[in-house]
Amino acid sequence: SCTVKTCWMRLPSFRSVGDALKDRFDGASRVLMSNSDVETPVLRNDPGAHRMPRRDRYRFQLRPYNPDHKAPGAKDLVYLESSPGFCEKNPRLGIPGTHGRACNDTSIGVDGCDLMCCGRGYKTETKFVVERCN
Repeated sequence: SCTVKTCWMRLPSFRSVGDALKDRFDGASRVLMSNSDVETPVLRNDPGAHRMPRRDRYRFQLRPYNPDHKAPGAKDLVYLESSPGFCEKNPRLGIPGTHGRACNDTSIGVDGCDLMCCGRGYKTETKFVVERCN
């Protein structure tokens, strides 16, 4: 008898893609970009210009910001500038800062006082709330 077997590719689960991206984000490294190694540009009328492999089209060199670190690989995430600080107010960038915000002193996440208060210290406050039930 004849059988037909159909195979197709499918994407991994959203969770596994997110976890892989998060791992790469956490391991991202700051780099410096130098284009001093660029060869002379190819003239448009040169018949060999369109035969240049895509990976060689832009010949810039990524060097690690910290010379003690290894150079990034093809699949590594890199960044050129550090993110702005979110602790202090910066209206030009639309950053409200973290002064005066309530934090959770038992949390180790982004709502935790250690991270949100940026090492400035914080005051704890205990409130007793009386509510009517039913």
